Amino acid sequence: MKRITILKKLTMPKSDIHPQWFEKTPVLCDGKPLCFVGSTKPTLQIDIWLANHPFYTNSQVMIDSEGRVEKFIKKYQLEANH
Repeated sequence: MKRITILKKLTMPKSDIHPQWFEKTPVLCDGKPLCFVGSTKPTLQIDIWLANHPFYTNSQVMIDSEGRVEKFIKKYQLEANH
C-alpha cells in the first residue's frame, strides 16, 4: 500500500492574517538595550524595569507618565505638594 499524505496539500483558509514575527526584538529602556525577545513589533520601549523600579530600589520616587498626576490634580482641584 502506498501512503498518501493529505496534509501536504492542505492549506489554511486565511494564510496572510498573522502579523510579522521578529525573532530578536530589542527591549529598550532610556535608549539602552536590555535584552532581546520575540515580538510582533520591531522594537519595544519600556519606562520601568527591575533596575529602576521603586519597589526594588527602595526609593519613593513617583514616576509621572505623560503628566497623569497633573491631570488628576487639575481634574479634582487638589493642591500639589511637590
